Amino acid sequence: MDAVVAVRDDRSVESITLFGTMDERESTLGFRPQKEIPYNALLPYADQLDAESVYQLADIKAHLARVIQLRDIKVGGVHWCGQLAKYIRMFGLKFSKADHLTFIRLVYELVTIPELDFSLVHKFSQLLITLLKKRELIPREELVIQWRPLHKLLETVVYSPYEHLGLVLFPSNIEQVLKNLIRACRIYFPVEATQEMLDEWRPLLCPFDVKMMQGIFFLEHFLPTVVYPKEHDRSFLLWFEELIGLWQSCSNNPSWEAHLINLFSRVANDRIGFINWEPYLDRIFANILRSFHIPVGSKHVVLATSAHNTIDGIMPLCRWVAAMFGNGSHVQNYLDKLFKALESFYHPSNNGRWSIKLLKFLSGLPLAFVKRVQRERFGKKSWEPDIPVAARLTDDDITRFVNSISPVVFTAMFSKIGSTDSAAALHNLASLRPELVIPPLLEKTYPSLETLTEPHRLIACLQCCVSIARPMLSHAKHYPEGRLHIIPLLSLSLPGIDPNDIKKSLITFQLLSALASLVPIVDCSEAPQNRNDLSEVEIELCSATAQFEDFVLQFFDRAFMLVENSIHQHTRSDSAASDKMSQEEMMLEVCLLSSSISILQQCSTPIYSEALSRLYRFACDSIFEIKVAGKFTADLVRAAIKVRPEIAVKKFIPGLCEKIIQRTTSEDLSQEEHLDNEFLWNLLLLSQAVRCDGSCLVPFKEVLTKVLQLTLHLKCKDAQEWSGTLLRYLLKSLSSIYALDFRCTVTDWDLPLTEYLPIREWGKSGDLFNLGMKWHVPSKEEKAFVEHLLNTFLLTELKRTRSHCDGNSVMTREELLQCIRIVSHCLVGTGACLPHWTRFESVSLIESLVELRRYGNTASCDDDEITLEGENVRVLVSSFMRPLLAHMLLSSEDDTKTLVEIIKVYKLVMYYHGSLKDEFEGRWKNRHSIKHFMENKLQKKKTHIRALLVDRTQLQHELRTVNQAPKVFTVLHRDLFLDLHHLAVSRYMEVRKVAQGALSTGFQMFAYSYRMILDDTIKYLKDDPSIEPHQFKGALYVILGENKRSLVSKRSWEVMNKLWPALVETKHCEKPSVLKVYDEIIDRVDRNIETTELSLTVSDSAVNAAKEIWTNGSLPKPSLPSATNGELETGRAVERERNADNISAYLELVNKLVSSAESGSLGWRFHQVSLEMLTLLIRYDIRFPSSAVRLFVTNMVNSSINVRKICTAGLSAILKLQKRKHKLVEIDPYAVSGAPRPLHSNDIHPGDDRPDNRWLQYRQDGFPKDEEQWNKTVFVEKTHWGYYCWPTKMMVYAPSSEQPPLGRSFEELLDDEKPIYEAFTSKEFVDQLIKFLSLEENKGKDHFHEKNFVLFKGLFRNFDDTVLPCLAPHIERLVADTSHETHETSQRCAAEIISGLIRGSKHWTYTKVVSLWKWLMPLMKIVITNFTVESIADWGTCLATASENRDPLKISPLLELLMDNPLNGDGGSFGDSSRMYLLQGLISQQEWRLPSVLHRLYNYILIHLRHPYKAVRDRLGSTIVSLFLYDINLPNGSPTLSPRRVMFIEHILPLLEPLKDSLVAEAGRNNEAGAVAPDPQRATEGAEVPMEHAPSTEDSSEAMTMKNKENSNNSNDIDSAENSEWKSNINLCKTVLKTLQGIYTRMFQAGMPEMLKLLPVICLLESETKDPELTRECLVTLGCMSQSQMTPELILPTLETIEEVSRLNSWHARVAVLGYLQVMVFNNLFLLQSEAIASRIRRTVVNLMCDEQLEVRELSGVTLGGLLHCGYLKIDDQLMNQFKQLSSTRIKKRSRDEMVPIELMIKRHAGVIGLSACILAFPYQVPDFMPQLLMLISAHLNDPPPIQATVKKTLTSFKRTHLDSWHDHKQKFTDDQLVVLTELLVSPNYYA
Repeated sequence: MDAVVAVRDDRSVESITLFGTMDERESTLGFRPQKEIPYNALLPYADQLDAESVYQLADIKAHLARVIQLRDIKVGGVHWCGQLAKYIRMFGLKFSKADHLTFIRLVYELVTIPELDFSLVHKFSQLLITLLKKRELIPREELVIQWRPLHKLLETVVYSPYEHLGLVLFPSNIEQVLKNLIRACRIYFPVEATQEMLDEWRPLLCPFDVKMMQGIFFLEHFLPTVVYPKEHDRSFLLWFEELIGLWQSCSNNPSWEAHLINLFSRVANDRIGFINWEPYLDRIFANILRSFHIPVGSKHVVLATSAHNTIDGIMPLCRWVAAMFGNGSHVQNYLDKLFKALESFYHPSNNGRWSIKLLKFLSGLPLAFVKRVQRERFGKKSWEPDIPVAARLTDDDITRFVNSISPVVFTAMFSKIGSTDSAAALHNLASLRPELVIPPLLEKTYPSLETLTEPHRLIACLQCCVSIARPMLSHAKHYPEGRLHIIPLLSLSLPGIDPNDIKKSLITFQLLSALASLVPIVDCSEAPQNRNDLSEVEIELCSATAQFEDFVLQFFDRAFMLVENSIHQHTRSDSAASDKMSQEEMMLEVCLLSSSISILQQCSTPIYSEALSRLYRFACDSIFEIKVAGKFTADLVRAAIKVRPEIAVKKFIPGLCEKIIQRTTSEDLSQEEHLDNEFLWNLLLLSQAVRCDGSCLVPFKEVLTKVLQLTLHLKCKDAQEWSGTLLRYLLKSLSSIYALDFRCTVTDWDLPLTEYLPIREWGKSGDLFNLGMKWHVPSKEEKAFVEHLLNTFLLTELKRTRSHCDGNSVMTREELLQCIRIVSHCLVGTGACLPHWTRFESVSLIESLVELRRYGNTASCDDDEITLEGENVRVLVSSFMRPLLAHMLLSSEDDTKTLVEIIKVYKLVMYYHGSLKDEFEGRWKNRHSIKHFMENKLQKKKTHIRALLVDRTQLQHELRTVNQAPKVFTVLHRDLFLDLHHLAVSRYMEVRKVAQGALSTGFQMFAYSYRMILDDTIKYLKDDPSIEPHQFKGALYVILGENKRSLVSKRSWEVMNKLWPALVETKHCEKPSVLKVYDEIIDRVDRNIETTELSLTVSDSAVNAAKEIWTNGSLPKPSLPSATNGELETGRAVERERNADNISAYLELVNKLVSSAESGSLGWRFHQVSLEMLTLLIRYDIRFPSSAVRLFVTNMVNSSINVRKICTAGLSAILKLQKRKHKLVEIDPYAVSGAPRPLHSNDIHPGDDRPDNRWLQYRQDGFPKDEEQWNKTVFVEKTHWGYYCWPTKMMVYAPSSEQPPLGRSFEELLDDEKPIYEAFTSKEFVDQLIKFLSLEENKGKDHFHEKNFVLFKGLFRNFDDTVLPCLAPHIERLVADTSHETHETSQRCAAEIISGLIRGSKHWTYTKVVSLWKWLMPLMKIVITNFTVESIADWGTCLATASENRDPLKISPLLELLMDNPLNGDGGSFGDSSRMYLLQGLISQQEWRLPSVLHRLYNYILIHLRHPYKAVRDRLGSTIVSLFLYDINLPNGSPTLSPRRVMFIEHILPLLEPLKDSLVAEAGRNNEAGAVAPDPQRATEGAEVPMEHAPSTEDSSEAMTMKNKENSNNSNDIDSAENSEWKSNINLCKTVLKTLQGIYTRMFQAGMPEMLKLLPVICLLESETKDPELTRECLVTLGCMSQSQMTPELILPTLETIEEVSRLNSWHARVAVLGYLQVMVFNNLFLLQSEAIASRIRRTVVNLMCDEQLEVRELSGVTLGGLLHCGYLKIDDQLMNQFKQLSSTRIKKRSRDEMVPIELMIKRHAGVIGLSACILAFPYQVPDFMPQLLMLISAHLNDPPPIQATVKKTLTSFKRTHLDSWHDHKQKFTDDQLVVLTELLVSPNYYA
């Protein structure tokens, strides 16, 4: 029976909610809410929430709209957007659709305000993502979002021209936030957007250019794919064929492939059923297989291709595969083959770099599949188009999928790192087909539970059982047997609670908790006698439930054993850490508690009572130490009482209280510092026993109060701790609201079995509509008890502090400390019910045009306030604590423990309201982790177990509790903050640290509250003798803050104006600890500072969007009217004033820092800091003040290298700012070229051979001859324009005659330019600067400095050639420097200047450009003769950088210089290879625009292919590949004008022919003894046919010896001419090999039929022993060729070539081609699926098994085994019979001296090798045919040596690979076969 049933909710928006029907909600609220949080309806105070939400919504609408109208975005806008986000978190999307749309439009306008601070973009984007998250609520036709503003935002962030210079500083995760925003928005892009995007980004798609990545990146993120079917022709159909054709064309792992795969994955998932993927399945699955980088073959070569398929890239592949199923697709067939090929790599024995990716794929694919099934069968119906019925998954599809992947999952689950991913996969697979997944898992689990020798196996099984717990019970209809396994699993897993194996214990507890939370633990064994409606399974199940009581009791016995074995042992009595539990013990405690609660809460009353009795006896009769064992026992008591307090409280609390009271009254324990364990044991148990329903504690009011009175003031610290804990938990239990019942059902389990049968509730999901929430809400009696406790203890202790301060009753330090701790315990216990104070006046922290109101949230059922003496408890505590603090600071400042406790009280008074935010977030995340493996991902719709739903409701209450205080900063807050600030600079570190933490918490809770203490903090930074070191240090820590929250990185010009100069001018301190924190502050500035806005102008569209709040007609109406015209004008005026103030503050800050730096009074450290801060203030949107520019220029020649680096970076950024704006003009490329314009923009013909783009290509004579020609020439600097297509609007720079003049006089310069001009026209300055720039920094590690290049580029760009006269002599000197000591640094410096000079001359006039090249060319000639090993890399970077983004005509002099005979021999091989390296770097930057140059260079290289030097040959090979890069066939493209590979192959094949002939001839001579190539028919002929003679093993050795002698004699006879020709041919071959390696690793399209003609030569040379280099290159080349992805047209030529090589005389060639064949087939597995192809490959391999050469036969067996193993070839009867026939070839019985006929030996050996390959093809399995095969080959164990060795090797390998699972495998053998195997596999010496 299938487990997945097609059930679909046809309600687009639920018409019935927990709050009532939607009509009722509309009547109550005045509007129809979009999506409420259902859990609010289950809160005990739910009736109060509607009024609260309506009030808040009306207020938020009014203030948010007004704040935008009044243009107060940074303060008011952020605040009210935060309030809206908080409202959504509290109430959900509880507003009308009209308001929803208005909010979206409004926030979108905020996000897209021009030049908005990116910190604000970050905040507004997150809110907009939240608003758009539930996309089913808003159809596409109701909302349109424009894409261009979002594109501009993302482009600004990802491809910013300013960020690398520090001119803009972005928030750390802004890019990811923007990507998420675009993902949420793109569904609402207009339908015309697709065409607009294609027109925008198609021109970037030049595969050879870095812009290709940018274009594909934008297409991936922006193209909309969720559209209506009628819109397909205007959406994805516009680009699908084009982009997938591009992907197929560029098959060699381009760097941008991952982006395309993400896009294809998305469109496949969004448009299921509308795209036919069948034609692309081969390529898709080949890509998936290759992405894992699986090593194949014994000589695996790791290629240096792009490793873009990271772990993050696996999930898109999974979604893609899952989306292609259905509609008759063959995806499942491909998936079967994929897992067959990968199966052994999942085995625990196989681990490598591929393992993590494989496991992520294994877990991700079922998840993606489940999501699709859920979408089709259980998803809510919304406006999104349904998947066509024909394309939906059938039940058979699901079954085949589960059957396909399950075996692999079961294999992977036992690997070292695979159990977690396997568990996730099994969870999803079991949701689909539990009957197929769970039984095999249980078959593995039960044996593991019964053995102790394989703990890893047990842990893996238990972990997987946890993941399938829910599916095992949820599918009672389809897998009823699943329920029968629950009780055996529970019972058998109990031994896993092992104190000696923590990991096993933890996973056991997890399993027990998971299973117990799903089933009522009720004995139903009598049901069959009382009911007649039970099925057979139910009858069996009812009988099994009789074991429940034994299980529960045994669980507690194991828990008691754990307690007894966990006694804490002191290792060092002086160690404070010895009293704390270890990390493992803490984890055990949590798991023990969780499991105990899970089990006990599910128990029926009889079973619970038995367990309680046993626990009571253990707790009362045992006494252990209290650190570990005591806590464990207390947790068990806590669990029992929490579950059934009405029963357990009466059992524990009276007895424990009586023992404590009796002991304290009979003995005077008040002064005892150490009490015995019995007393502490009882007190510890009591402290945990009160953590239950508070109503059950009220009857024990008097006795509990007495215990507290007797124990709170004991001198023993442990007694104080547990007594205080008792008080805290008692108050919390009485005063808090919390959920009580977490059982899996709401029914009373003690009902008669005739009325209610609990087994039918097993695994049942909770029902939100009938959740049966039971809450503890404090009753009047409980509140009275709380007030009694507070009056008795809190008020008493507070009065004691007053007496202590007054001197009436002075306490000792220990007494005072305990007094404050009691106050702290009281505040923690009652925090949830103590309201915040309201009677104090609020303090304005920052100015705003609107009120910055914050809302509290209802978190209680009534407004009854608990008071003390009629006063608010928090205010009362503050009134006592502040005088006490003042008293202590005067009299006992060294009492640090008490001061720390006072600070904790301060924190509780201000911040604590029942739960801390961090604690709440931790519980929220913990729930999500539990939900992850207990969730029904298939059905969703909150089909969680009841416990999870109750817990989520509890968390909703806690969320409201955390936010119940309005967070209004009052006068009392201010006073408390000032007290904390005083303590934050205390003399004592312990006090300072805690106070600083309290302040940081306050800064987070109350926005802008740091301003209260800012001035006081800065006061301690001044150079004042009265300020003590500890105050200075404390102030620094206050500024530093916690995490990334630091005062120094606040985005406020006011704060920075105060703080930054103070940090620079602070007093000098040499204490290491002070310097450390100071350095951390500066580092925090560098890492966390973000660009702060100077000028923020709210767009009119945002203001207009705000008006919609009042005009959309939705209720509730805004609480305030829209802004009047006068207010709007005031807002504009304030905005202008604010912007002016910001600019003024910015300039003031810069001037302050400059003044400090120039004062001369700063130490070196602070002087450097001032410069670093000034660097951070350089911005893209305002000119830097001239005084600061002068400071940077002056310090360019500072003696400190760090200062020089800072100033270099700063000056580079300044020069970018000062760049003059150059005029752009629009051109029509078709008019320029004279070519006709295409009729449609989608008519794309990429390539370099088009009439409309040939004018862009370089011409040798194209350099302009005069100024006029120069100005008429259209220079296109960007190399990507025109290759793929032209932009809609083609903009180029206007002629230089129309550009602003650069070579200006000093008077024409702006003020901020003059300091730079003065310095760089000063000989003295330039001399000093060049001296520093040419110094060595790190010996042997210095390289071309990009920042220096940017500096000089900016200089020459901004100032033309006016700065060249002072630099020219230095450049000439540096270039000519050849001294051993300085040449490296001199030439590096010269390279940096020259590259900057060439790039900076981009806009120079014709005359100056000509003069430049006239001067520069002689220098470059010197360069190409003077470079050295140390400097060549710098010069290569120089020229490549210089030619980047430059029109080739502008650098033609340099290009022609390098093209002039680079291989002239000057400088030897190094000189030749270096000149070629420089030329290669130069032409690579110009890409496709140099076809004539590339042809010239190609023809030049052809005559040097036989170069004698390796360095030159390697460089030539690399350069040739650079020439061929543009030889690519794109869809609708044309052949390139650049050199093509076919030309090269056709040229070299005739040159290599003599070499091939000589190798074949030599192989023939070596085979004269009879070793010839195999006959293709030989392997298929019968065993009776005689074979030719071939040497045996001994013959082979003798033949080899003879061969060596012949070679030696022959080599002596070869004359020098022949030797020279041989070397020349070998050199040619090495060059060709290097070229091939580059082609297969660097080119987008690697293989082509013509290149296969080189394979025979490579295979012949692969074994060349005389030249190790040649052998290595052949091996690498074969690896590259075999791993390359084939295309259909390559398949037949490849097979023909392989067959050709297999017939060559050289057995080495035949061995090489076998290795090539195995790797090639695996990497192209899905492209070679044709039966004819597979048959051809099999025939080739089998033929080679009959080869005369032993090595060929053996490797052919390995190859066949590999092909069988990966599932490419199948073992059929024909193949098996063929091997059996060959192996049965008779060898005549011979005498001792008679030789075995070699032809018979070969045939027999071939048969044995074939049989062995069939065995070894299944290393971890035993197919049905294998036992018989093992018997067959065992019969050959006594055959002659080659056969005997093969048999032994096979048997040894079989034993090794099958040993781990032999207990399973041996079931496949008969007893007789096992006897034979045992004799074969067990060593004879074993029993000796």
